[in-house]
Amino acid sequence: MLSAFTNSLKIPELRSRIFYTLALLFVARVGAHIPLPGIDPHPLQEFFKQQAGSAGGAMVGLYNMFTGGALVKGAVFALGIMPYISASIIFQLMTAVVPALSRLQQEGDVGRQKLTQYTRYATVLICLVQGTLLILALENPAKLFSGYDVATYGSIVIVGKWWFLTTSVIFMTAGTLLLMWLGEQITQRGIGNGVSLLITIGILADIPGAATATYQMFFPAIGVAGLGVPQAIVMTLLFVLVTMGIIMVVQGQRKIPVQYAKRVVGNKVMGGQSSFLPLKVNYSGVMPVIFASAILLFPQQIFSQIGAAFNLKFLTELSSNLLRGHWVYYSSYGALILFFSYFWVSVMFKPIQIADDLKKYGGYIPGVRPGAPTAQFLDFIMTRMTLAGALFLTIIAVMPDVLLFELNVPQRIAIFFGGTGMLITVGVILDTMKQIETFLLQRHYDGFLKKGRIRSRNPGAATAIGEAADIKTVGKLWLVLGAIFLVGIAAWSVKYFQSH
Repeated sequence: MLSAFTNSLKIPELRSRIFYTLALLFVARVGAHIPLPGIDPHPLQEFFKQQAGSAGGAMVGLYNMFTGGALVKGAVFALGIMPYISASIIFQLMTAVVPALSRLQQEGDVGRQKLTQYTRYATVLICLVQGTLLILALENPAKLFSGYDVATYGSIVIVGKWWFLTTSVIFMTAGTLLLMWLGEQITQRGIGNGVSLLITIGILADIPGAATATYQMFFPAIGVAGLGVPQAIVMTLLFVLVTMGIIMVVQGQRKIPVQYAKRVVGNKVMGGQSSFLPLKVNYSGVMPVIFASAILLFPQQIFSQIGAAFNLKFLTELSSNLLRGHWVYYSSYGALILFFSYFWVSVMFKPIQIADDLKKYGGYIPGVRPGAPTAQFLDFIMTRMTLAGALFLTIIAVMPDVLLFELNVPQRIAIFFGGTGMLITVGVILDTMKQIETFLLQRHYDGFLKKGRIRSRNPGAATAIGEAADIKTVGKLWLVLGAIFLVGIAAWSVKYFQSH
């Protein structure tokens, strides 16, 4: 692997792409530390530092993670790249519902350019709305952040209202558009997906602080109680197992064998080849987790405001139970992840279209008739794989909260033990490594991983080997997740016996 990194700098095109990507990522990190004119970020930082262990602080900390810490710093990039991602998701879902947008998507490059332009316009509108709401919240922080006392922490906004509102919304909108442009430039001229890399680099920016907090938690100063070396070993093992589980969930796929019939075109014989159709275990990626988190955020805020306005104790208690750390939240969270996993697959995975394409090009799945039976077979396989993927997503998404609320692990450490941030980080790093490996293999260099090849002249034996490999992969996945569960139980037991 180290030689692969060395060889990547020997290829001129790849080297220029890597340095170009690093330069633009540096610009993005600089913008996350430039405060807005007229704002004092220190009261906000002090408040969230004390509220980090609460449910409300964890929710705001999640959004702050996506902005790379720019939200708490009151920076120009406080909105982050999330408005652009929200607009992209909206138009991606609308293409499956609105016929006009669906036709644009099928028109090739011209149609995709129009969709991209519409997405940019929607990004500006979302930035204006979110920026206005954020500035109004910072002017009256006690209404949004429960427990914020202006007399204790101080005022966040230190200038006139309308001047600050106008300029700050313009600056934050321009900052999001600059991030959008940086992401597009990285995708075109750099290496990897630009928007995903911007989110990932924001998540990874807190690694030095998390490392410092980890050291202080296990090896505290003299006279301060700490966890000790055995707990540090257990946490390290849990981190390795969680990372392995995420990698296996992201990379896991079921290979459906496909055979192409021979065709005679003129004097040439076409087809007759064997291939496979990869179906991912986690086809929807991290989208169900993002959707579920966003959906649960709105009812909690609405019930809290209505309960406080009309003095309804039932709604107030329900809003508190919808915060992280309560069983109502996690049961609703798991149900929404399951729902959105199936929803995303139903929108994006088209078994009828895949079956028609296979039939058009003379392909078929051995043992399955072409046409409608093939579509039913693919739908049958994907339905059951989606259930497994949704269960894995739920376990990984809840893991940081278990560490945060049950084991009292600091939030900046817990986010690296699963959750949305860890899923995004692992997926983006794997995708970027694949692109670099493609450049290396094209220049006859070894990639990051050396893969063995099994040669066989018997197609039936090759299919059997592929099916056995799929079963073995799924078995490894369950083994890793079982080990995560056992190590988590061990960590909780150590904490329990220490406290009693």
